Amino acid sequence: MHDEPIDPFNGEPADPVAGQPGSGDAELDPLSDAERQEVLEDLADLEIYQALLAPIGVRGLVIKCEDCREPHYFDWDLLRGNLRHLLSSGHPRVHEPAYDPDPDHYVTWDYARGYADGVHDTLSDGTDEEPDSNR
Repeated sequence: MHDEPIDPFNGEPADPVAGQPGSGDAELDPLSDAERQEVLEDLADLEIYQALLAPIGVRGLVIKCEDCREPHYFDWDLLRGNLRHLLSSGHPRVHEPAYDPDPDHYVTWDYARGYADGVHDTLSDGTDEEPDSNR
């Protein structure tokens, strides 16, 4: 079983993305140590975001694509698979926008980070208080 979708054109002579970055045909520089660390941190953050946001109906994250300037909607598993692929291969996958996603079910990285920070702060506030000796 695969974590990620399988490219239906992989190995085909008429592959529409053959030779493009992320297609497996183009050689790219491997990730630097700093870039690898950033991807590992993104994967760890993603686990936290999913644990906090999925129970309230958030299906994944929306990311504005720098190439096509369109929002791309990624469910949790697809985004995780894309980050793992980036970590193992050193380059991102070729992607397309999701078909007719409901934007109300996706949040940005910044929103997810702020939500997680808010939950963390709320939980921390409860443990930072000094015990009341009158209780």
